[in-house]
Formats: sequence, C-alpha cells, structure tokens
Amino acid sequence: MADRATTTTLAALAALCALAWGYLVWSPMPMPGTSGGLLSGRYAALTLAMWLVMMVAMMTPSVAPITLLFARVNRRGDPAAASLRIACFVTGYLGVWLAFSLCATGLQIAWIASGWIDAMGVSARPLGTASLLFAVGLYQWLPVKRACLAHCQSPAQFIAHAHRPEAHGALVMGLHHGLYCLGCCWALMLLLFVGGVMNLAWIAVIAVVASIEKMAGGMAWVTRAIGMTCVAAGMVIAVKGWA
Repeated sequence: MADRATTTTLAALAALCALAWGYLVWSPMPMPGTSGGLLSGRYAALTLAMWLVMMVAMMTPSVAPITLLFARVNRRGDPAAASLRIACFVTGYLGVWLAFSLCATGLQIAWIASGWIDAMGVSARPLGTASLLFAVGLYQWLPVKRACLAHCQSPAQFIAHAHRPEAHGALVMGLHHGLYCLGCCWALMLLLFVGGVMNLAWIAVIAVVASIEKMAGGMAWVTRAIGMTCVAAGMVIAVKGWA
C-alpha cells in the first residue's frame, strides 16, 4: 500500500498535468495579429506561457517516477519539510523547462518573422521541415543523447549520488535532473514545429514518445528507431520539396 507522501505527490502531479492539458485544450494559441503584433511584449508573454504550459503537460508524466521515488526517500521526519523538498525538486526541474520555453519563444518569433514557420507554428517550407527532421534524427544517435537518456533511466542512482540536504538542496537536485532531461528531450520538442505547436494530437504523440524512451531502459534500439524514422521522414519530404 502506498504511503501518504507518495499518494499526495502522485495526486499533486496528476492535478498539475491535468491543469496544463486543460489550459492547452481551452486556451487558443496566441496569434500575432490579435496579440499586439509579432514583436510585441504581449505576444511574447502569451507565447512563453503557452510553451511553458506545454512543457508541464508533456514532461510531468516523465518526471513522475523520480519524483515519487524522491518522495519515498524524504517521507521520514517532518512531513512539512518533506513536502517542501518535494515541491522544490519539481520547481527546479520545471525551472529548466522554463528556460527552454524562453528559447523556444524566441525561436518561434524569429522563424515566423523569417517565414520558416507560419503563425500557427507549423513549418512552412518543405526543405526546412526536412532539415529539422534530419537534425532531430541525427541527435538521437549522438553520445550526449545516450548519456542523458541513461541518466533519466536510472533515477535511483541519481538520487543516491546527487543527494543534497534541505530545501535548497532539493531545488539544485531538480535543476540537475532537469538539465539531463532537457539534454534527452529538447530535440524531440522541436518536432512541435513540424506538426504544429498547438496541435494537441501531435503534442500527445511527442509526449508519449519521450516517456517510452525513458521507460525503455536497456533498449537502445528504441531511441535509434526514433532517429531513423525522423531521418526517413526528412528524406521523403526533401525529395518532394526538390521535385
């Protein structure tokens, strides 16, 4: 039977994920024409919020296993202190994805301005789409990808070796884990520009793929197969673009 800390943590993560998905379902994608213009602060802020909520919706399931393990490790002692450490760990993790969201916001604005993607965040040039798919596919085969994925697949080892005391230590641990998770998944997130930044079905597909990778410990072929699929899709689009 699950202990109270584990149950509470699971419920909080589920609620966070549900709220994020609810926002994506019910909130329209910010458009330059109705948000003050492409280079306005309002459009940038709304786009940043969209990206951050997307990252919360997509990555909360991926961080749930290590967070639940972290909760079990911290269940002894003062419950309030344990809850604070768990919250700090998740905050540190999501802080990394906030930084990524800032970069993605800038990239989206720059690519819309240059005509590489349309206002809906969908790639507007076949050769640009092919290049993006090639880049993501090749990254799946790089040693840095394997190293980051190996970290994400070994949460117990990370918690044992990277343990830090107090709330600030939990925040640092969350940041540490978040950086590895970013190294594992940032390229997959760029595929949002292929299928549509606010295409809910596409968002769900990428989230599922990211989760499968992390659960497929010892099965490197899964990551390589994803890479080969991206490269193959890029080749098809490139051929059509040149035809």
